[in-house]
Amino acid sequence: MTGKDEYYNRAKQEGYRSRAAYKLKQLNEDAGLMSRGDTVVDLGAAPGGWLQVATELVSEEGTVVGIDLQSIKPIDGVETVRGDMTEEETRERVIDSVREVERETSGSGSGAERPASGEADVVISDMAPNMTGEYSLDHARSVYLARMAFETSLELLAPGGDFVAKVFEGQDTNDLRADIDEEFEYVRTIHPKASRDSSSELYMVAKGRLTGPVREGDTLEVDIEDVGSEGDGIAKVDGYTLFVAGTEAGDTVEVRVTDVKPRYGFAERLA
Repeated sequence: MTGKDEYYNRAKQEGYRSRAAYKLKQLNEDAGLMSRGDTVVDLGAAPGGWLQVATELVSEEGTVVGIDLQSIKPIDGVETVRGDMTEEETRERVIDSVREVERETSGSGSGAERPASGEADVVISDMAPNMTGEYSLDHARSVYLARMAFETSLELLAPGGDFVAKVFEGQDTNDLRADIDEEFEYVRTIHPKASRDSSSELYMVAKGRLTGPVREGDTLEVDIEDVGSEGDGIAKVDGYTLFVAGTEAGDTVEVRVTDVKPRYGFAERLA
């Protein structure tokens, strides 16, 4: 039995709307994307296979919003937006929809930790262009869609949130990955087993959305306000915490940022 037949038949037997459902399952197993209570936004969600998997993973405590140009047959617990993701109006509607759903669920009393209003834990995109058969063109269009999804994710994700987007491998893949890497702790590429062997598709999986005002390699002057439990000095940069070894409260020092996490970072004191 071919890989195509296997996943097609499994989708039919298990009630998924597309074989792509298994790609998301495998991506989640590899990268640990979704958990109970998460808010997930699916860009280009029709026919809904990824939405089905997302709702299973986040459970009733979570929130799932799907967007597509095509209509999506209703799925219990899923909010859908119909529109073209290449249009700014649609992207604004997506952001508003997530905020509205968050407002409605924030007082549900489920006990699950929720992100701030309008912020998602995970943004996923399986968008692909209409195929022309000319690989360089199809690749360029796939990168365009992935980049659009990436830019939308920057508006939606909470600190530490994750992002996934499909792209066809080619000459522009590395540049896209480099741009994504600047906004997340790290990025990896995954080719799920459920993808056809002949397919050039891969998934950019970005973990840990960075929202602080500094990036690795930045140099700046900071005031050490306190000392942490590990003995490192603590500085604040626009509310973001930097730990600086070898400093004491009251010091004003020049530092270089050495590591950046979603909610805090590390810096070394410069001579």
